[in-house]
Amino acid sequence: MEPGEIHALLGENGAGKSTLMNVLYGLYQPDEGEILVDGKPLKLKGPSDAIAAGIGMVHQHFMLVPVFTVAENVMLGAEQVKGGIAGFLDRRRARREVAEVSERYNLRVDPDGVIEDLPVGIQQRVEIVKALTRDVDLLILDEPTAVLTPQETEELLTVMRSLKAAGKSIVFITHKLGEVKAIADRITVIRRGKTVGTASPTASRDELAALMVGRSVRLTVDKQPATPGRPVLEVAGLVVDDDRQIRAVDGVDLTVHAGEVLGVAGVQGNGQTELIEAIMGLRPTLAGTVTLDGQPVHGWPTKKVLRAGVGYVPEDRSVDGLVKEFSVAENLVLDIYDRPPFGRGLALKPDAIAKSARERIEQFDVRTSSANAEVGTLSGGNQQKVIVARELSRPLKLFIAAQPTRGVDVGSIEFIHSQVIRERDVGTAVMVVSSELDEVIGLADRIAVMYRGRIIGIVGPDTPREEIGLLMAGITPDTADARATPATATDGPAGEPGGTAAPAPEGPGNEDEA
Repeated sequence: MEPGEIHALLGENGAGKSTLMNVLYGLYQPDEGEILVDGKPLKLKGPSDAIAAGIGMVHQHFMLVPVFTVAENVMLGAEQVKGGIAGFLDRRRARREVAEVSERYNLRVDPDGVIEDLPVGIQQRVEIVKALTRDVDLLILDEPTAVLTPQETEELLTVMRSLKAAGKSIVFITHKLGEVKAIADRITVIRRGKTVGTASPTASRDELAALMVGRSVRLTVDKQPATPGRPVLEVAGLVVDDDRQIRAVDGVDLTVHAGEVLGVAGVQGNGQTELIEAIMGLRPTLAGTVTLDGQPVHGWPTKKVLRAGVGYVPEDRSVDGLVKEFSVAENLVLDIYDRPPFGRGLALKPDAIAKSARERIEQFDVRTSSANAEVGTLSGGNQQKVIVARELSRPLKLFIAAQPTRGVDVGSIEFIHSQVIRERDVGTAVMVVSSELDEVIGLADRIAVMYRGRIIGIVGPDTPREEIGLLMAGITPDTADARATPATATDGPAGEPGGTAAPAPEGPGNEDEA
């Protein structure tokens, strides 16, 4: 790599991208080969050696202490004391260093902000600041956009450009082709642990996808028109608060029919998360009703909702979707472990669980060394495939998928999208919530747009992106021939947009910075 170069490392989930960079950062020891820095071999016993050699790394899963401030997290591992007196940390100096680095690279980070109170995009900036205060010349960014909203992603790309202009070299690990084409100077593609090719940013998405997967990949969703049936999920007048008792969902009406995909679009933080959590029994409702096949289910515990025939892919797989210390096989039966053929009560049947796991691993192409491996050791995309495999491996009335392909490579996206459409085509009602507008447009038969806790329009997937974008910004069309419908999905695609948006709920999607 050259100074001031952004080198993209592209590959499928489980291809070895993060493993390779963990070797470069000193976390793993290589079995063969060597690392050369300025033409000289470099032996790394640990991350401290890498940092001393000018190599820093921002991991996909942040290495921050939630209850500490930004400055306290930045000084961890490189603590400096006042006047050389042991036990008295120089927090003022740490705050000053954070402010200086933040100003120099236009990172806009408050040294006194507490990590757990910061949006995920700002937390990522903290990790970058932490690396830059160590005066690194090479910065490794491991899947940096996997958990970011589109707005946060664009801000990160701007930060990367400023780092490049300052002479920093960046290794950008990703599987998002659009981001690679937008930011990279060079591209290396690896597949199953081997370099399979290099490319320039002028290469087409189809060419890059084929290099990654080893075959041609459909980057658009292949589906026939839906044939909607009976109403399965009906939400009426739903009102929900967020964790800070601020109104997040303000009188939402929705209907999802059997055999259709209803997509929910909107900028992150406009009530989508709270809406889904309320439907799933993970969050209390203040008003309104939720019915499944005509039966009221609001107020039910989540386990009962799942048992009623609802499949659920949560937004945050690490927190709500998996038990990372459990094996892949155990995670594949988390919601049915106590039912035949896997068990009865507390008595499990390991042979049945293992047999089912082997089948699911093969069917969903989960890259793991063994069904007995801890699921936390898998790449993020393979963890996502475990959740999708679990939820689609039983008969469903309703399938709810929140950010179903977050952190997933193009080959796996193609597969997950095909599974969603397959579920629709067997008559299941499907609700997809995604911050990726292309994903919503590709999968949905109808699109509900949320803004400030309300649904301000229902449109068809053939609606121009610009029009959907305006709705996402809270701008409803004034003309009589507008395609947007009222703030209820029960009447289909005809009607006028109505209602005035409630005050914006506070949250990550509505905060500029800490």
